[in-house]
Amino acid sequence: MKTTQYLAEVVHELNQTVQLIRDSEAEKLINQILKSKKIFVAGAGRSGLMGKSFVMRMMHMGIDAYVVGETVTANLEKGDLLIIGSGSGETKTLVAIAEKAKSLGGTIAAITISPESTIGELADIIVKLPGVTKDQSEGDYKTIQPMGSLFEQTMLLFYDALILRFMEKKSLDSNKMYGKHANLE
Repeated sequence: MKTTQYLAEVVHELNQTVQLIRDSEAEKLINQILKSKKIFVAGAGRSGLMGKSFVMRMMHMGIDAYVVGETVTANLEKGDLLIIGSGSGETKTLVAIAEKAKSLGGTIAAITISPESTIGELADIIVKLPGVTKDQSEGDYKTIQPMGSLFEQTMLLFYDALILRFMEKKSLDSNKMYGKHANLE
C-alpha cells in the first residue's frame, strides 16, 4: 500500500470511532471542567503528549490548567479536576497519581478504553474511547495501526472537540484565544 492509502485507512478508522463515544460522558466532563478551579492532565507516553496539547489549548482559553509532573505545575486541592488519559487504565504511575488526587479531594476523570480498570474504578467521570491498548489485548476495536495509535489519535481529536464545546459554552472564538498564545518566539 502507498503512504496515502495508509493515511486514508487511518482517517477511515478515526471516522468510525466518533459514533462510539457517548455525548453524555463528554458533557459530564465539560461541565466539570467549567466548575473546577484548576485542571490537571496526566498520561504516559503518547497519551501524555496528547494531554499536553489539551492543556495548552485550555491555557489559551484562560483556564488554569497544568500537566502533571512539569516543574511549573500547581498543587491539586479540593475542587480541582484531574483528567487521566490511559488506554489500559492500569499504568502504575498514573494509578498512584489518581489515588493521591482522590486523597486530596480532587475529582478524577478517566479517558480510557477500559472503564473497569483501576483508574476507571477511582474515577468520578469516565469517558470511554474506542481503540485497543498498546499490546492490543484489550479493546473493542480492530485497527491496522500499531500499539495504541488509534486510541491516542482519538483522544487528541476528542480533546480538540472538548475545546470547541467549551468555546461554544463560553462564547469564545479563535481571535480571543490567540491573545493568550505565546508571543516570545
